[in-house]
Amino acid sequence: MGEIADKAKGNANKAIGAAKSAAGKVTGNDKLRVEGEAQKIKGEAQKAKGAVKGAFGNKI
Repeated sequence: MGEIADKAKGNANKAIGAAKSAAGKVTGNDKLRVEGEAQKIKGEAQKAKGAVKGAFGNKI
């Protein structure tokens, strides 16, 4: 995957994770909240991976 694809997937995972986390908080569902937080972290990692690829010209 390239820089833009990684960043896009990262943004999507962050948004979905935030929604899950918020839903978990509202409903008192700790499992959903934790799952959402984990997905947000995964999204951050994907965005960082995309940034690194961009810095190295997608050669990674």
